[in-house]
Amino acid sequence: MAGGELLVLALNPGSTSTKIALYDGDNCVFEESVQHGVEDLAAFSSVSSQYEYRKNLILSALEHSGYSLKNLKAVVGRGGLLKPMVGGTYAVNDQMVDDCLHNARREHACNLGAPIAMEIARQVPAPAFIVDPPCVDEFDDVSRISGLPELPRDSLLHALNLKAVARRAADNLRRKYDDLNLVVVHLGGGFSITAHKKGRMIDGNDASSSGALTPERAGDLPAMALINMCYSGKYTQREMQRKMMGKGGLVAHLGTNNGLEVHKRIVAGDRHAELIFHAMAYQVAKWIGQMAVVLDGKVDAIVLGGGLAHSDMFVGWIKEKVEWIAPLMVFPGSDEMKALAAGALRVLRGVEEAKQYSS
Repeated sequence: MAGGELLVLALNPGSTSTKIALYDGDNCVFEESVQHGVEDLAAFSSVSSQYEYRKNLILSALEHSGYSLKNLKAVVGRGGLLKPMVGGTYAVNDQMVDDCLHNARREHACNLGAPIAMEIARQVPAPAFIVDPPCVDEFDDVSRISGLPELPRDSLLHALNLKAVARRAADNLRRKYDDLNLVVVHLGGGFSITAHKKGRMIDGNDASSSGALTPERAGDLPAMALINMCYSGKYTQREMQRKMMGKGGLVAHLGTNNGLEVHKRIVAGDRHAELIFHAMAYQVAKWIGQMAVVLDGKVDAIVLGGGLAHSDMFVGWIKEKVEWIAPLMVFPGSDEMKALAAGALRVLRGVEEAKQYSS
Protein backbone atom coordinates (compact mmCIF):
# COMPACT_ATOMS: atom_id res chain seq x y z
CA MET A 1 0.00 0.00 0.00
CA ALA A 2 1.40 3.39 -0.91
CA GLY A 3 1.92 6.09 1.68
CA GLY A 4 0.74 9.67 1.51
CA GLU A 5 2.87 12.74 1.00
CA LEU A 6 3.58 13.06 4.74
CA LEU A 7 3.75 9.52 6.12
CA VAL A 8 5.15 9.60 9.66
CA LEU A 9 6.03 6.65 11.88
CA ALA A 10 5.57 7.28 15.63
CA LEU A 11 7.17 5.02 18.26
CA ASN A 12 6.51 4.97 22.00
CA PRO A 13 8.46 2.39 24.05
CA GLY A 14 6.89 2.01 27.50
CA SER A 15 7.56 -0.15 30.51
CA THR A 16 4.98 -2.82 29.52
CA SER A 17 4.37 -2.13 25.82
CA THR A 18 5.76 -0.64 22.63
CA LYS A 19 3.21 1.47 20.76
CA ILE A 20 3.51 1.95 17.01
CA ALA A 21 1.47 4.26 14.77
CA LEU A 22 1.58 5.48 11.18
CA TYR A 23 0.14 8.88 10.33
CA ASP A 24 -0.69 10.00 6.81
CA GLY A 25 -0.62 13.68 7.59
CA ASP A 26 -2.99 14.23 10.50
CA ASN A 27 -4.78 10.89 9.99
CA CYS A 28 -3.76 7.70 11.79
CA VAL A 29 -3.76 4.88 9.21
CA PHE A 30 -2.19 2.11 11.32
CA GLU A 31 -1.76 1.57 15.04
CA GLU A 32 -0.57 -1.35 17.14
CA SER A 33 0.48 -1.85 20.74
CA VAL A 34 2.87 -4.75 21.37
CA GLN A 35 2.57 -5.91 24.98
CA HIS A 36 5.63 -7.08 26.95
CA GLY A 37 4.97 -9.51 29.77
CA VAL A 38 7.26 -9.91 32.75
CA GLU A 39 8.62 -13.10 31.24
CA ASP A 40 9.38 -11.32 27.94
CA LEU A 41 11.61 -8.75 29.61
CA ALA A 42 13.14 -11.01 32.27
CA ALA A 43 15.95 -12.05 29.93
CA PHE A 44 17.24 -8.47 29.67
CA SER A 45 19.61 -7.03 32.27
CA SER A 46 18.77 -3.40 31.44
CA VAL A 47 16.49 -1.26 29.31
CA SER A 48 19.28 -0.55 26.80
CA SER A 49 19.75 -4.29 26.26
CA GLN A 50 16.14 -4.45 24.98
CA TYR A 51 17.09 -2.36 21.94
CA GLU A 52 17.27 -5.11 19.30
CA TYR A 53 14.25 -6.95 20.74
CA ARG A 54 11.99 -3.90 20.56
CA LYS A 55 13.34 -2.71 17.21
CA ASN A 56 12.65 -6.09 15.61
CA LEU A 57 9.11 -6.16 16.99
CA ILE A 58 8.47 -2.72 15.44
CA LEU A 59 9.86 -3.78 12.07
CA SER A 60 7.75 -6.94 12.15
CA ALA A 61 4.60 -4.95 12.90
CA LEU A 62 5.37 -2.55 10.05
CA GLU A 63 5.92 -5.45 7.67
CA HIS A 64 2.34 -6.58 8.34
CA SER A 65 0.88 -3.05 8.14
CA GLY A 66 0.82 -2.86 4.36
CA TYR A 67 2.98 0.28 4.36
CA SER A 68 6.53 0.41 3.06
CA LEU A 69 9.42 1.98 4.95
CA LYS A 70 10.50 3.69 1.75
CA ASN A 71 7.40 5.91 1.88
CA LEU A 72 8.22 7.35 5.29
CA LYS A 73 8.95 11.06 5.46
CA ALA A 74 9.97 10.99 9.13
CA VAL A 75 10.29 8.71 12.17
CA VAL A 76 9.52 10.15 15.60
CA GLY A 77 10.19 8.48 18.94
CA ARG A 78 9.23 9.18 22.52
CA GLY A 79 12.00 11.28 24.01
CA GLY A 80 14.24 9.89 26.73
CA LEU A 81 15.37 11.10 30.16
CA LEU A 82 18.15 13.28 28.82
CA LYS A 83 19.70 16.48 30.11
CA PRO A 84 17.25 19.34 30.80
CA MET A 85 16.04 21.01 27.58
CA VAL A 86 13.37 23.39 26.41
CA GLY A 87 10.25 21.99 24.77
CA GLY A 88 9.83 21.38 21.07
CA THR A 89 10.77 18.91 18.34
CA TYR A 90 14.40 17.80 18.26
CA ALA A 91 16.38 16.14 15.48
CA VAL A 92 17.86 12.85 16.69
CA ASN A 93 21.64 12.77 16.38
CA ASP A 94 24.43 10.42 17.43
CA GLN A 95 25.05 12.27 20.71
CA MET A 96 21.39 11.96 21.71
CA VAL A 97 21.39 8.24 20.94
CA ASP A 98 24.56 7.69 22.98
CA ASP A 99 23.14 9.63 25.92
CA CYS A 100 19.85 7.70 25.77
CA LEU A 101 21.61 4.35 25.82
CA HIS A 102 24.50 5.10 28.18
CA ASN A 103 24.03 8.40 30.04
CA ALA A 104 20.30 8.78 30.72
CA ARG A 105 19.32 10.46 34.01
CA ARG A 106 17.12 7.49 34.94
CA GLU A 107 16.45 4.08 33.43
CA HIS A 108 13.15 3.93 31.53
CA ALA A 109 11.96 2.34 28.30
CA CYS A 110 11.37 5.79 26.77
CA ASN A 111 15.16 6.04 26.44
CA LEU A 112 14.89 3.61 23.49
CA GLY A 113 12.64 5.91 21.46
CA ALA A 114 15.36 8.04 19.88
CA PRO A 115 17.84 5.20 19.15
CA ILE A 116 15.23 3.02 17.43
CA ALA A 117 13.79 6.00 15.53
CA MET A 118 17.24 6.87 14.17
CA GLU A 119 18.01 3.27 13.16
CA ILE A 120 14.76 2.93 11.20
CA ALA A 121 15.05 6.43 9.72
CA ARG A 122 18.53 5.65 8.37
CA GLN A 123 17.13 2.71 6.46
CA VAL A 124 14.69 4.93 4.53
CA PRO A 125 16.51 7.45 4.63
CA ALA A 126 14.42 10.06 6.46
CA PRO A 127 14.87 12.43 9.42
CA ALA A 128 14.32 11.17 12.96
CA PHE A 129 12.85 13.30 15.76
CA ILE A 130 11.76 13.30 19.37
CA VAL A 131 9.05 15.64 20.73
CA ASP A 132 8.69 17.29 24.17
CA PRO A 133 10.57 14.61 26.17
CA PRO A 134 9.97 14.09 29.92
CA CYS A 135 13.12 16.12 30.66
CA VAL A 136 11.67 19.37 29.22
CA ASP A 137 12.85 22.08 31.62
CA GLU A 138 11.57 25.62 31.18
CA PHE A 139 11.43 26.46 34.90
CA ASP A 140 12.10 29.96 36.13
CA ASP A 141 15.15 30.09 38.39
CA VAL A 142 13.04 30.92 41.45
CA SER A 143 10.96 27.75 40.98
CA ARG A 144 14.05 25.51 41.24
CA ILE A 145 14.83 26.46 44.84
CA SER A 146 14.01 24.01 47.63
CA GLY A 147 14.83 24.21 51.32
CA LEU A 148 18.13 22.37 50.77
CA PRO A 149 20.69 23.53 48.19
CA GLU A 150 21.65 19.89 47.63
CA LEU A 151 18.10 19.10 46.49
CA PRO A 152 16.98 21.56 43.81
CA ARG A 153 13.51 21.05 42.33
CA ASP A 154 13.65 19.13 39.04
CA SER A 155 11.40 19.41 35.99
CA LEU A 156 10.42 15.79 35.27
CA LEU A 157 6.89 15.89 33.89
CA HIS A 158 4.51 14.43 31.31
CA ALA A 159 5.70 17.14 28.93
CA LEU A 160 4.45 15.50 25.72
CA ASN A 161 0.83 15.35 26.86
CA LEU A 162 0.98 18.64 28.73
CA LYS A 163 2.18 20.55 25.69
CA ALA A 164 -0.25 18.70 23.40
CA VAL A 165 -3.38 19.56 25.42
CA ALA A 166 -2.11 23.11 25.93
CA ARG A 167 -1.97 23.52 22.16
CA ARG A 168 -5.46 22.00 21.83
CA ALA A 169 -6.76 24.48 24.38
CA ALA A 170 -5.14 27.34 22.47
CA ASP A 171 -6.76 26.14 19.23
CA ASN A 172 -10.17 26.01 20.93
CA LEU A 173 -9.65 29.53 22.27
CA ARG A 174 -8.52 30.63 18.78
CA ARG A 175 -5.35 32.03 20.23
CA LYS A 176 -1.67 31.10 20.13
CA TYR A 177 -0.18 28.92 22.87
CA ASP A 178 2.65 31.45 23.14
CA ASP A 179 0.13 34.18 24.05
CA LEU A 180 -1.66 32.34 26.87
CA ASN A 181 -1.27 31.71 30.59
CA LEU A 182 -2.53 28.21 31.39
CA VAL A 183 -2.60 25.79 34.30
CA VAL A 184 -2.24 22.41 32.59
CA VAL A 185 -2.79 19.07 34.35
CA HIS A 186 -2.05 15.51 33.21
CA LEU A 187 -4.10 12.90 35.11
CA GLY A 188 -2.65 9.45 34.40
CA GLY A 189 -0.95 6.86 36.59
CA GLY A 190 1.08 9.85 37.72
CA PHE A 191 0.00 13.49 37.74
CA SER A 192 1.74 16.58 36.39
CA ILE A 193 0.31 19.95 37.45
CA THR A 194 2.01 22.83 35.69
CA ALA A 195 2.03 26.57 35.02
CA HIS A 196 2.48 27.63 31.37
CA LYS A 197 3.34 31.29 30.78
CA LYS A 198 3.38 32.47 27.18
CA GLY A 199 4.46 29.07 25.82
CA ARG A 200 6.91 28.18 28.63
CA MET A 201 6.24 25.59 31.34
CA ILE A 202 7.68 27.64 34.19
CA ASP A 203 6.77 25.51 37.23
CA GLY A 204 5.20 22.20 38.24
CA ASN A 205 5.50 19.19 40.52
CA ASP A 206 8.01 16.38 40.05
CA ALA A 207 5.64 13.76 38.61
CA SER A 208 7.61 10.93 40.22
CA SER A 209 7.77 12.17 43.80
CA SER A 210 5.72 15.28 44.58
CA GLY A 211 2.31 16.82 44.06
CA ALA A 212 -1.06 15.18 44.67
CA LEU A 213 -1.42 11.49 45.48
CA THR A 214 -2.18 9.63 42.24
CA PRO A 215 -3.39 6.17 41.22
CA GLU A 216 0.17 4.82 41.68
CA ARG A 217 2.27 7.53 43.37
CA ALA A 218 2.38 8.83 46.90
CA GLY A 219 2.89 12.51 46.06
CA ASP A 220 3.73 14.96 48.84
CA LEU A 221 4.40 13.26 52.20
CA PRO A 222 5.18 14.49 55.74
CA ALA A 223 8.96 14.80 55.48
CA MET A 224 10.00 13.93 59.03
CA ALA A 225 7.72 10.89 59.14
CA LEU A 226 9.09 9.78 55.77
CA ILE A 227 12.68 10.07 57.04
CA ASN A 228 11.78 7.99 60.10
CA MET A 229 10.18 5.33 57.88
CA CYS A 230 13.30 5.19 55.67
CA TYR A 231 15.53 4.58 58.70
CA SER A 232 13.17 2.26 60.54
CA GLY A 233 14.94 -0.84 59.24
CA LYS A 234 11.66 -2.26 57.95
CA TYR A 235 12.22 -1.37 54.30
CA THR A 236 15.03 -1.44 51.76
CA GLN A 237 15.81 1.56 49.60
CA ARG A 238 14.11 -0.13 46.65
CA GLU A 239 11.00 -0.88 48.72
CA MET A 240 10.74 2.77 49.76
CA GLN A 241 11.15 3.89 46.15
CA ARG A 242 8.32 1.57 45.16
CA LYS A 243 6.15 3.00 47.92
CA MET A 244 6.67 6.44 46.41
CA MET A 245 6.18 5.39 42.78
CA GLY A 246 4.25 2.27 41.82
CA LYS A 247 2.73 1.20 45.12
CA GLY A 248 1.64 4.57 46.50
CA GLY A 249 -1.57 6.57 46.11
CA LEU A 250 -4.71 4.59 45.31
CA VAL A 251 -2.70 1.36 45.25
CA ALA A 252 -1.62 1.91 48.87
CA HIS A 253 -5.05 3.02 50.12
CA LEU A 254 -7.39 0.88 48.03
CA GLY A 255 -5.30 -1.87 46.44
CA THR A 256 -5.96 -0.75 42.86
CA ASN A 257 -4.73 1.86 40.38
CA ASN A 258 -7.95 1.65 38.35
CA GLY A 259 -10.08 4.79 38.66
CA LEU A 260 -13.06 3.05 37.05
CA GLU A 261 -12.96 0.31 39.70
CA VAL A 262 -12.84 2.95 42.46
CA HIS A 263 -15.79 4.74 40.87
CA LYS A 264 -17.79 1.48 40.94
CA ARG A 265 -16.93 0.96 44.62
CA ILE A 266 -18.16 4.46 45.44
CA VAL A 267 -21.43 3.93 43.55
CA ALA A 268 -21.85 0.68 45.53
CA GLY A 269 -21.59 2.65 48.77
CA ASP A 270 -17.90 2.34 49.73
CA ARG A 271 -17.40 5.51 51.80
CA HIS A 272 -13.67 4.90 52.36
CA ALA A 273 -13.08 4.69 48.60
CA GLU A 274 -15.04 7.93 48.20
CA LEU A 275 -12.89 9.66 50.83
CA ILE A 276 -9.61 8.65 49.15
CA PHE A 277 -10.84 9.48 45.62
CA HIS A 278 -12.14 12.83 46.85
CA ALA A 279 -8.85 13.54 48.64
CA MET A 280 -6.98 12.93 45.40
CA ALA A 281 -9.15 15.49 43.60
CA TYR A 282 -8.81 17.88 46.56
CA GLN A 283 -5.01 17.69 46.35
CA VAL A 284 -5.04 18.26 42.58
CA ALA A 285 -7.16 21.37 43.16
CA LYS A 286 -4.69 22.65 45.79
CA TRP A 287 -1.83 22.28 43.33
CA ILE A 288 -3.84 24.04 40.62
CA GLY A 289 -4.21 26.90 43.09
CA GLN A 290 -0.43 26.98 43.57
CA MET A 291 0.13 27.19 39.84
CA ALA A 292 -2.43 30.00 39.58
CA VAL A 293 -0.33 31.91 42.13
CA VAL A 294 2.77 31.27 40.01
CA LEU A 295 0.90 32.99 37.15
CA ASP A 296 -0.03 35.93 39.42
CA GLY A 297 -3.69 34.95 39.17
CA LYS A 298 -3.71 35.81 35.46
CA VAL A 299 -4.97 32.47 34.13
CA ASP A 300 -6.69 32.18 30.76
CA ALA A 301 -7.80 28.57 31.32
CA ILE A 302 -7.26 25.46 33.45
CA VAL A 303 -6.72 22.46 31.18
CA LEU A 304 -7.16 18.81 32.24
CA GLY A 305 -5.97 15.82 30.20
CA GLY A 306 -5.12 12.16 30.77
CA GLY A 307 -7.14 9.04 31.49
CA LEU A 308 -8.73 10.19 34.77
CA ALA A 309 -10.19 13.21 32.97
CA HIS A 310 -12.82 10.70 31.73
CA SER A 311 -14.23 10.55 35.29
CA ASP A 312 -17.06 13.08 35.63
CA MET A 313 -17.03 12.49 39.39
CA PHE A 314 -13.32 13.25 39.75
CA VAL A 315 -13.36 16.23 37.38
CA GLY A 316 -16.50 17.55 39.09
CA TRP A 317 -14.76 17.66 42.48
CA ILE A 318 -11.84 19.56 40.95
CA LYS A 319 -14.17 21.96 39.16
CA GLU A 320 -15.99 22.83 42.39
CA LYS A 321 -12.70 24.00 43.88
CA VAL A 322 -11.06 25.84 40.97
CA GLU A 323 -13.65 27.16 38.50
CA TRP A 324 -13.54 30.58 40.20
CA ILE A 325 -9.91 30.91 39.02
CA ALA A 326 -10.48 30.44 35.28
CA PRO A 327 -12.60 28.44 32.80
CA LEU A 328 -12.01 24.68 32.93
CA MET A 329 -11.25 22.83 29.68
CA VAL A 330 -11.20 19.00 29.67
CA PHE A 331 -9.55 16.80 27.03
CA PRO A 332 -9.94 13.22 28.31
CA GLY A 333 -7.44 10.54 27.40
CA SER A 334 -3.79 10.55 26.49
CA ASP A 335 -3.03 10.60 22.78
CA GLU A 336 0.75 10.43 22.89
CA MET A 337 1.06 8.95 19.40
CA LYS A 338 -0.86 11.82 17.82
CA ALA A 339 1.23 14.32 19.79
CA LEU A 340 4.45 12.70 18.54
CA ALA A 341 3.29 12.74 14.93
CA ALA A 342 2.06 16.33 15.25
CA GLY A 343 5.51 17.45 16.44
CA ALA A 344 7.19 15.86 13.43
CA LEU A 345 4.58 17.29 11.08
CA ARG A 346 5.13 20.81 12.39
CA VAL A 347 8.75 20.50 11.25
CA LEU A 348 7.93 18.85 7.91
CA ARG A 349 5.38 21.59 7.16
CA GLY A 350 7.77 24.39 8.08
CA VAL A 351 5.71 25.57 11.06
CA GLU A 352 8.53 24.82 13.50
CA GLU A 353 12.26 24.36 13.10
CA ALA A 354 13.78 21.25 14.60
CA LYS A 355 16.01 21.98 17.58
CA GLN A 356 19.52 20.55 17.83
CA TYR A 357 20.64 18.45 20.77
CA SER A 358 24.06 18.61 22.41
CA SER A 359 25.32 17.31 25.77
